[in-house]
Amino acid sequence: MSDLCTAHSIDNNLTVDQPSTLANTQSSAALSTIIDAAEIDIDALLDAADEVPVSWIKEQYQLDEVIAALEHCGRVALDTEFIKRDTYYPRLALVQINTGAHIYLIDAPKLQLADLWQALIQVDVAIWHACGEDLGIFYLLSGCPPLTNIFDTQIALSYLTSQLQMGYQQALDEQLDMHIDKEHSQSDWLQRPLSDEQEQYAIDDVRFLPALYLTLEQALKAQGLYDYVWADCQLYAQELYNAQHVEDDAMYLTMADYRYNSQQMAILQAVATWREALARSTNQPRTFVIKKQAVREIITEKPSNMRELAHKTTMHRSMLRLYGEELLKVINDAKTLTLAECPDCLLPPYRSKNKILSKAVEAAIAKHAKQIGVPESVLMRKKWLSQLYEVIAFDKGLSELPEGLQGWRYQWVTQTLIPVIEAHKIELQQGMGINV
Repeated sequence: MSDLCTAHSIDNNLTVDQPSTLANTQSSAALSTIIDAAEIDIDALLDAADEVPVSWIKEQYQLDEVIAALEHCGRVALDTEFIKRDTYYPRLALVQINTGAHIYLIDAPKLQLADLWQALIQVDVAIWHACGEDLGIFYLLSGCPPLTNIFDTQIALSYLTSQLQMGYQQALDEQLDMHIDKEHSQSDWLQRPLSDEQEQYAIDDVRFLPALYLTLEQALKAQGLYDYVWADCQLYAQELYNAQHVEDDAMYLTMADYRYNSQQMAILQAVATWREALARSTNQPRTFVIKKQAVREIITEKPSNMRELAHKTTMHRSMLRLYGEELLKVINDAKTLTLAECPDCLLPPYRSKNKILSKAVEAAIAKHAKQIGVPESVLMRKKWLSQLYEVIAFDKGLSELPEGLQGWRYQWVTQTLIPVIEAHKIELQQGMGINV
């Protein structure tokens, strides 16, 4: 596929004058020249981005033109706008697509988007910035398998700056010296028509994203990091897919604490499962049903009647009136479970006043990070390290390693890091409360 796309003429309400196919082709050719240069000219990239035309897609037949453009597209920049303040299911309001030759603002509530999702799955590189919530919506609405074409510029920036969650505004500012307004991110995206400021905000979210990608791509390839970033982007896409497909009775794990005993774990699982089902059936956020703080209070106080539920927890009074009795039954049923019926308690994390193991591991991570030019926080996440400690402390197989340590990090982990940890295994087990 080509790196850029040639957009077709669309007869609709245009934000700017509709360019001819020839103009689009010339724009693509000019941009290709910039991309092929040994050193990317950022000013030229931004000038080219400013000239990309914008079209609203409000009728179903117009979507066919977008899909046709995507078929010839190697890279596409994407963003979405949605509302999820008072619902369980996000309400998709807008999809912004920049093919490099054309920006499309897709009026999502008016259209059937199944064919669009399938077309986006097929492009070589789908460029996003901080795609977590966007991909959550994508998976929810498309029903597609985990995406394998994701490039998240936020992940890429973490490799180059050590900053794990750099915002889009800061990224453009630091990488392209481009300043955009982000104050409309929480506005009402379902209103029609959008205000001029909202529309400009939506356009800016994708207008400069290809330029950001190209500058990051060049920097990453120059440092030999692009393949690492690409692999971590696909890992993230898989993690988001997994998070979207967690069974109700496993939702409790996001709130579990290793200090909870078996009965507390049973209550937590029961309450979290009930909360998830109620939130979904009534289409309201989980926190509207019970906030996490109230769930924790239920776990520790274990109320047995309405009085205790009202006075020992911060559960909202309106929810108490509507669902208090139902929730109490859930709690009391969980209390009657036998030990064998309760979910497993979490393993305690490694904690020790003796820092020999921690220092050895930190040194090994720092050494390898320096060797390959990757920030330590990117090379090894705290969650992965905790899971690795469990694998070694309990003599689990290497197949039990977290997914993040089974990719490009695998050889280093198995040949270098695990031997370091094994050398301090007794300290590790003692630090996790394991009798040795």
